[in-house]
Parts: sequence; structure tokens; C-alpha cells
Amino acid sequence: MKAQLFALGASVLLAGAAFADGHRNAAPEEARAYIVSPADGETVSNPVTIVFGLEGMGVAPAGTEREKTGHHHLLINTDPGELDLDTSLPATDQIVHFGGGQTQVTTDLPAGTHTLRLLLGDLNHVPHDPPVMSEEVTVTVE
Repeated sequence: MKAQLFALGASVLLAGAAFADGHRNAAPEEARAYIVSPADGETVSNPVTIVFGLEGMGVAPAGTEREKTGHHHLLINTDPGELDLDTSLPATDQIVHFGGGQTQVTTDLPAGTHTLRLLLGDLNHVPHDPPVMSEEVTVTVE
């Protein structure tokens, strides 16, 4: 499933990358992304279900141009300070795109401790201005 989501995100990303670079859509100041579950500090086992939350905006699939909407990107063990927020987010094993408008995923994570964070992207996978990003959640996979 992860590979299928990666492939979907990568194809949509490539289609909009040239158009999107250097442009960021506005987000309401009160918009907030968050991880519903698992809880910060929780110990889980595979498969792990990660449920996404969003307030102050709506979810729309990639490629859908609608004000105050976006789609989720799950940052796994990724420092958001190292991301270029002015361009389309790359699709990698650590930056998983949910361009179909998904609001949760069930996936396997390697055993160990992992950080998870959500970052909303616009129709072209570019983070909003200001970024709509969740607090970091740390989980341990047994």
C-alpha cells in the first residue's frame, strides 16, 4: 500500500512541480493539522494506523483548486526545518503524499522510535503560507 501511495503522489507531484515552484497559497491563521492517533509517546505494533486531523480548512485531492483546502503529507523522521516550503514537497519514503485526500493510513513502520508530523499541501503539494503543520508525535514500534 505504501508503494502505491508513493507512486500516486510522485506522479501528481511531477505533473504540477514546474507550475507550483515559488508559489504558496494562503492558509487561514487558525488552520491546524494534527495527528488524532497514535498518541505522542505511544508504543504500537504493526500495522500502524495513523489518523489525520484538520481544523479551519478542508481536505481536497491533489490537483483540486479550491480555496482553503489541501491534502496531507506525512513526515516520518523528517526535520521540517530542512524542507523548502516554497516548492512542491518531494515524494519519498519519509515524505508520504496523500494526494487522494486520504485522512488516515495503515502501514508498517520498522521497529524502533519514529517521529511523525503532518504537513498540508495545496493542489500542487506546496505547503501553505503560513504552513499548516501538526505538532510532532513520537511513537515506538515493537
